[in-house]
Amino acid sequence: QVQLVESGGGLVQAGGSLRLSCAASGRTFSNYAMGWFRQTPGKEREFVAAISWIGGTIYADSVKGRFTISRDNAKTTEYLQMNSLKPEDTAVYYCAADRWLRTSADYTYWGQGTQVTVSS
Repeated sequence: QVQLVESGGGLVQAGGSLRLSCAASGRTFSNYAMGWFRQTPGKEREFVAAISWIGGTIYADSVKGRFTISRDNAKTTEYLQMNSLKPEDTAVYYCAADRWLRTSADYTYWGQGTQVTVSS
């Protein structure tokens, strides 16, 4: 089992920045790919970014150049630095973990989510 706890969400004005964190516990963090997804009411969970256990990254086109995913295996934590935020980035953001890196929302382990609201 892997337990994931997100933090860092909040309210920010358009153009601002936030950094989300996801603290992991349980099985060996460094063995897992980590991802960020987001969801708004009535819509399916959407891929945002993911990072492999060796640091390879992939991003959704909608966030490329604005968001940066990273991980600190010593601290068993992953991060999502979000810059130049737009109102359409408003969503509940979820941290996820799985053995395999991918963009589909079928990761094995999930956090509880953290709300990000971007005002115009």
